[in-house]
Amino acid sequence: MSTQLQVARTGQITPEMEYVAQREDLAAELVRDEVAAGRMVIPANKVHLAGRLEPMAIGIAARCKINANIGNSAVTSNVDEELEKLHTSVHFGADTVMDLSTGKDIDRIRKAIIDASPVPIGTVPIYQMLEELGGNIEDMQPQHFLDMVEHQARQGVDYMTVHCGVMMEHLHLTMNRVTGIVSRGGSLIAKWMMAHRQQNPLYTHFDDLCDIMREYDVTWSLGDGLRPGSIADASDAAQFAELDVLGELTERGWKNGTQVMVEGPGHIPMDQIDMNVKKQIDICKGAPFYVLGPLVTDVAPGYDHITSAIGAALAGWSGAAMLCYVTPKEHLGLPNREDVKQGVIAYKIAAHAADVARKRKGAQNRDDALSKARFAFDWNEQFRLSLDPETARAYHDETLPQDTFKSAHFCSMCGPKYCSMKITEDIRKMAEGNELVAIEPAKA
Repeated sequence: MSTQLQVARTGQITPEMEYVAQREDLAAELVRDEVAAGRMVIPANKVHLAGRLEPMAIGIAARCKINANIGNSAVTSNVDEELEKLHTSVHFGADTVMDLSTGKDIDRIRKAIIDASPVPIGTVPIYQMLEELGGNIEDMQPQHFLDMVEHQARQGVDYMTVHCGVMMEHLHLTMNRVTGIVSRGGSLIAKWMMAHRQQNPLYTHFDDLCDIMREYDVTWSLGDGLRPGSIADASDAAQFAELDVLGELTERGWKNGTQVMVEGPGHIPMDQIDMNVKKQIDICKGAPFYVLGPLVTDVAPGYDHITSAIGAALAGWSGAAMLCYVTPKEHLGLPNREDVKQGVIAYKIAAHAADVARKRKGAQNRDDALSKARFAFDWNEQFRLSLDPETARAYHDETLPQDTFKSAHFCSMCGPKYCSMKITEDIRKMAEGNELVAIEPAKA
């Protein structure tokens, strides 16, 4: 079976490209051309395609997407909890979901997630491989990793984060960082290289990995193992040294017939976001950029979904194709269902704001419809058009729960006498049948 990239480069349009074109309100020919150029990916493992997967696209020509992370840990969580998180993620609008399980029973959890999911599922294969090695990364042989990638591809995983760009010669650049190497996969590979005094085996076996990815049409998510974990470390030599390698691997991945997207940094001050996005687009030849946040400040544990959504909106505006959510539990603990909901909603706001700013076709339609409902005091329509209708209704009903207030021309904030929109209505009625004329300003 050919990959979406290989088919697109022959000039053909696959059923998945047709489906994506309809979802995005784009011409199928444009989708094909963007996939062929590597600027758009359709993460669709052929195994998952045979199940519940509904194809979607990630790329600069498409709407800005969001990813939600779920998965158990060695400390907590089980299959039912992860399926509940999956349902919550999809219900509130996640476009993809990553299973980052690191504890026991990973295979059963992942199979259940893939079987239930209509959205693409991503993984970081090194986590399960490490679990099977008893937690000792030093025991890894390259074949262990190749076998795990093939195992997860057979399960139906649609895209995989692989930290191929962490190079032995770049490790010294992280020594004086405030937060060192914060990527779990990146730190594991770095430890393996230091223990064996050898180059990154995921880099040296990249073509072998491409063979597996191509067979199942698994999309690369080239991991940024040296990403900064604090704004103090943002945009440093280590980050950009790895980015240059990812640019090289992007083109090698295309040459091997595989779809490629590239992951980006998780902590960046606001003034550096635009530069970071545009630098990635240039170095990686337009491959879709998948940013992890980014957090624009480090002072708000418990509210990192807010600090990161600010950065995510700016990144999306600058050209990032997908935003990886952050929950209130970031840096603190394993997210539960409510944390997942808060993260997804925050990122739906960020992605939607980016689409409006980028003037994506139809992006502002929902805003305009909600604004009209608000001015008409059509409360039920306001709720319906909200990203989270249940919460919008609950906030309104805290003070005015009776059904009669669903048609009232005021809310509890302003009351019946001080609502500016109600006053505007009165002004318009007063103006009916009367010609409004401009009054000359008084002379001094």
